[in-house]
Amino acid sequence: MRLNPFGMDQIPLRRELTMTGGEANLYAAVFVIPIVLLLGLPYYFLWLRDLNLDTLIDFFRNNLYLGKFSILWMLITLLAGIILHELIHGLTFLLFCKKGIRSIEFGIMWQYLAPYCHCKEPLAVRSYIIGALMPAIVLGLVPAGIGLITGKLIALVFGMVFLIAAGGDFLIVWLLRGQPKESLVLDHESKVGCYILEKNEDR
Repeated sequence: MRLNPFGMDQIPLRRELTMTGGEANLYAAVFVIPIVLLLGLPYYFLWLRDLNLDTLIDFFRNNLYLGKFSILWMLITLLAGIILHELIHGLTFLLFCKKGIRSIEFGIMWQYLAPYCHCKEPLAVRSYIIGALMPAIVLGLVPAGIGLITGKLIALVFGMVFLIAAGGDFLIVWLLRGQPKESLVLDHESKVGCYILEKNEDR
């Protein structure tokens, strides 16, 4: 049973901001092209623009490990990244949870083959957004930034993949735009999205 976050004398107003798993997958696909362009173009101008035969040979020599990756290792890396993605959600939400680990639940929406991390405790809008975006930062922006700085293509590709994988998280943050700072956010128990809890000023 969830405690009333606004006190016993307050019945919070609850608004639903959700979408189905199918809708989330469809909308998240919109992020693919912008992410590829925003990272791919700078990489091209930094590392590939002035390619000639010598620099092309050096480029492939520096990224030779890509050709050695088997499909199996790619799948293992992807699976490990997906698990780590959800763990990062959980660990970040945990920083803001008053009831600790009891508020964090992991699972899989089997109909969409989508793993999830569910926070059962209402969080402030800012705290919820931090928890939602942290996997994109750690697994996406950081490796992609390393790839851009060092020219390591594998780091750039890894970052791109996990920024695209965070498309659903970006959607939830988009749904939360403009919400009052004093509101609380509660994960929806069965849909992609959340509830907005607000004080009922009529009571």
